Amino acid sequence: MTIEELKSALPNFTDPKLLEILLDKGQIMHLEPGKVLMEPGKFIKMVPVVLEGSIKIMRMDEDGKELFLYYLDAGETCALSLTCCSASKPSEIKAVVEEPTVMLSVPIAFHEQLSDEFKQWKDFVSSTYQSRFQEMLIALDAVAFKRMDERLMRYIVTKMKQHKTNELHTTHQEIATELGTSREVISRLLKQLEKKKWIELGRNVIYIRDDFEELMSK
Repeated sequence: MTIEELKSALPNFTDPKLLEILLDKGQIMHLEPGKVLMEPGKFIKMVPVVLEGSIKIMRMDEDGKELFLYYLDAGETCALSLTCCSASKPSEIKAVVEEPTVMLSVPIAFHEQLSDEFKQWKDFVSSTYQSRFQEMLIALDAVAFKRMDERLMRYIVTKMKQHKTNELHTTHQEIATELGTSREVISRLLKQLEKKKWIELGRNVIYIRDDFEELMSK
């Protein structure tokens, strides 16, 4: 990858020296869906910066139950990873590649150095903390205050926007796992949406109406 290509993928980084160091010290990785990048209890050795594709961030409890938190899209990194790096603590999240992804892996040894030397990297880290904190609040509010049917519909909208398609290829169990509930609950709620003709269920696929988000707000 050239400096110009990296600059195109990370438009907020315009400092040539910063881009040069990122290319020199970082590693470009091409990742396939399903690849597990981080797991709870393991130490994080790099700062992931997504250039293309997306990575799913989840929280896990002691029993291995997962709860979806947010996605990392192109041009973003993970605030929880940065926190673990700075504090030299093991990971508290699970990160799984959602779709074919190109990622810049920045060794943690250079993270603090970049923050000290380059304002653009420091601003990048600060904005990451701010945006992820808001997303964490949204996730917390959803669990604490919203009914499961509302959470499911918001999940469907998020997936539609993430993959830019009205076809959601997944299983009822996968949705249940990410929302922290049972497959039976998800199946029942999906069938209710199908009866309302908001979606159509196929084998491991959900076909979603174009105006699904509009219907939610009515």
